[in-house]
Amino acid sequence: MARITVIGGTGYAGREIVAQAAARGHQVTALSRSLPEEPVPDVFYVQGDATDQATLVSVVEGADAVVGALAPRGPLEPDSFRAAYRILARLADAQGVPLFVVGGYSSLRPAPGADRFVTDLSDIPVHLHDEIRAGAALVTEDLPAAPKTLDWVFVSPALRFGAHAPGERLGRYRLGDEVAVQPEDGGAISAPDYALGLVDLIERGEHHREQVNLAH
Repeated sequence: MARITVIGGTGYAGREIVAQAAARGHQVTALSRSLPEEPVPDVFYVQGDATDQATLVSVVEGADAVVGALAPRGPLEPDSFRAAYRILARLADAQGVPLFVVGGYSSLRPAPGADRFVTDLSDIPVHLHDEIRAGAALVTEDLPAAPKTLDWVFVSPALRFGAHAPGERLGRYRLGDEVAVQPEDGGAISAPDYALGLVDLIERGEHHREQVNLAH
């Protein structure tokens, strides 16, 4: 059993990661701005601000692994989003625990050595560009610049992932690296299967300071 802290534990990805980890018998702490209407049994919920260092310290201390499942929108507009992750990375490093980050598809590459998808957002609505770039900047700039002692894994989903494309729970997934598993159409993955893969990554501990990709 591991002590797993999920920052953003009631969001689209976060709540499934919390449920998956708890179902496997891990001791789970979930931090979020508001408490869930239907909490997962045996999960310790903390209501607080992910940009507040003292709050983050309180939930990171004593953890064996930390998951960041924040979104760069709403109260966490892009600058605050990146700042929150810089604090979280510093705290995880100080505690000597791995940081797993729920990433986005646009930071992936269509082929080895090719530019990341984020370099061309011409097919994406303009109002989404800032949050997409902020999410990608975590793996292209912020995490690589963190101290070498920080163990991190950036976990990108397939293109069709989110409340707008919930997908089907299949009980399986495919694991790739920074190259999209299905570059032709972007692929898809449901939140439960993404969570299945992410908790597998935590338990196996085989990836270090790298980006991976989960898709059906």
